[in-house]
Amino acid sequence: MTAEKILVVEDEEDIQELIRYNLAREAFQVTCVDTGEKALKQVEKEAPDLVVLDLMLPGIDGLNVCRSMKNDADLRAIPIIMVTARGEESDVVMGLEMGADDYVTKPFSPKIFLSRVRAVLRRRGEAAKPAVDSNGVLTVKDLTIHPGRHEAKVKGKKLDLTFTEFRILEIMASRPGWVFTRGQLVDAIRGEDHAVTDRSVDFQIVGLRKKLGDCADYIETVRGVGYRFQDDA
Repeated sequence: MTAEKILVVEDEEDIQELIRYNLAREAFQVTCVDTGEKALKQVEKEAPDLVVLDLMLPGIDGLNVCRSMKNDADLRAIPIIMVTARGEESDVVMGLEMGADDYVTKPFSPKIFLSRVRAVLRRRGEAAKPAVDSNGVLTVKDLTIHPGRHEAKVKGKKLDLTFTEFRILEIMASRPGWVFTRGQLVDAIRGEDHAVTDRSVDFQIVGLRKKLGDCADYIETVRGVGYRFQDDA
């Protein structure tokens, strides 16, 4: 089996080496660059399976690298894990809304970092994609969602959900492991002409968790960013 290729974009030598060492030890094929300009040239030269992207780069910063890749039809499918410093929550939200897949915050545990890498690569291979039958019924863990009937069940028991609660659950459960910002959830629901605000998303999540009962921990809060439907709980 060919080793998966990972491009590391990091200008701090010690962090770059830490990332490179841990990835190489897990048999990934690693290429490292230290500027946004070099990153864009490298992905055009040879598309990697994953980009690990520092946001604070000299010259073209990480957000602009992310934006350039997601605006390029040939590059937008390449997953991106952002590497951020504490206090960059607004940049994380912006990056996720541009299409980045996940993030880690410095300083980070190599073990946690590698688990994020594996999870993103697994999702890229659609191994975490929930089962959908011929009727469009989505099944993930103990949850079953029938969009046509606007019906959700946990362990066979029907949930009494509002329109917004159902849409939030459907959106998140359709992409387990993905981080959704409040803005992304609001935009998805606004498409149905229902008034939803960032703050009301939080209230909807509280209500949804109560109704999920023992399965409430399926929905994970990503502090300062948004929410994700866990694919490993």
